[in-house]
Amino acid sequence: MKRILLIARREYVAYAKTVGFWLSLLAFPLFAVLGGGIPLLVRSSEPIKTVTLVEEGPQATGLAAVVRDALQEDAEKRSARLKEVAGAGQVAAGRAAAALDSPRIRLVPAPAAVAEAAPGAARDAALRAVLDREAAKDKRLDAVVFLSRSDGKPQAQVWTRRATDNEVRDFVRGALRDGYRDQALTAAGVAPALVAQIQDFRPDVKAFSPNAASGGEVSLRDRLPTFIGLGAGFLLWSLVMTGASILLNSVMEEKSNRILEVLLSSASATELLTGKVLGVALLTLTVMGVWGAIGAFGLMSAAPQAAAQAGQVLLHGGLIFYFIAYMVGGYLMYAVLFAAIGAFCETPRDAQTLMGPIMMVLIVPILVMQMALTSPDAPVVRILSWIPFFTPFLMSARAPSDPPLIEVVLTLIGMFATAAFMVWIAGRAFRAGALSDVKLSWKTFARAVTGRG
Repeated sequence: MKRILLIARREYVAYAKTVGFWLSLLAFPLFAVLGGGIPLLVRSSEPIKTVTLVEEGPQATGLAAVVRDALQEDAEKRSARLKEVAGAGQVAAGRAAAALDSPRIRLVPAPAAVAEAAPGAARDAALRAVLDREAAKDKRLDAVVFLSRSDGKPQAQVWTRRATDNEVRDFVRGALRDGYRDQALTAAGVAPALVAQIQDFRPDVKAFSPNAASGGEVSLRDRLPTFIGLGAGFLLWSLVMTGASILLNSVMEEKSNRILEVLLSSASATELLTGKVLGVALLTLTVMGVWGAIGAFGLMSAAPQAAAQAGQVLLHGGLIFYFIAYMVGGYLMYAVLFAAIGAFCETPRDAQTLMGPIMMVLIVPILVMQMALTSPDAPVVRILSWIPFFTPFLMSARAPSDPPLIEVVLTLIGMFATAAFMVWIAGRAFRAGALSDVKLSWKTFARAVTGRG
């Protein structure tokens, strides 16, 4: 046991003391924050688009006013949302809304060269001149919109400085559509405000269940278990992918440098394999622990009630212990397998022979776990839950939905029995691969497992 702990400590420290480990540890929370902040930053830093409206002919009279009114109404709605957020005391959200509530479109008079030019080549030349990318900033124009009517229906041609800019086009289309709808409703004797009120109406529908925590109305407390179970399944998948890949690369590197042979002279193959798996597991748990602590702190700060309910869900019926059991069994199965593959390889290219099928196996639970969120008792989900290589992921997702106890017990037994068998297989393959120079293939791997290699 002492040698196992020494190997585990060596494996843990070898990665934990590197700068790259700490950078990767902090990279995920940092990029998670940036992932939500960058779109806001980009949106708030976008320049205001200057747009001019041109009505083509007497039949287009009033269309420019429709677009102006739509722009004014949009600004008023955003201002109302900003006041609502600020009134609730959400300072950060208020600042974010303020950044987004500045108008993105500003209407300006049409340049004389465009307004006075007749439709055709002369006007096209004038448009190219005013929308030229090299135009001076003080004369910059982002879009020119020509409004007209055909058979009484509004239409528009939108010329933009950038060919990929669709914002002005989409806004004008929506404004003309709403204006035409209001005109048609008024002509039919129907008040447009009444139609808008009907469209915005959302009936108050509440969900009830005798199995709800309150015995009646379904609340966030009743929906949390399914999301926590799905999160546990994805967490285990991340643990396997992160830890197993570290273990695979570590074993490959030590074999190529002949370090494995030196270590096997001081410890048995079982002790070496166990120590490496334990060390990398502790390393991965460190990463997950830090991420979990940051996430828990953020949740408690932003939504303390939801954080308290999440804690209740994890402790209810020992759910957290189910998650731990499935994580231990699932990680053990895949970690020893990756370590055994690494013992046969000296370069990542050597591992591709067996890594492809394993990755395809790992993709299946990712696809099925999404189904387990809404239909945890679906036949496909239940059947796949009995397959040991899928059990830890799918049963973690299903555990909060209270599957039959017999399923939980038998899947745990099957998973740990498979994990023990995998440890035995991987131990034989690990020793044979570490002490040989044969290239990895299905044949050499099978011969090592059966003891003939």
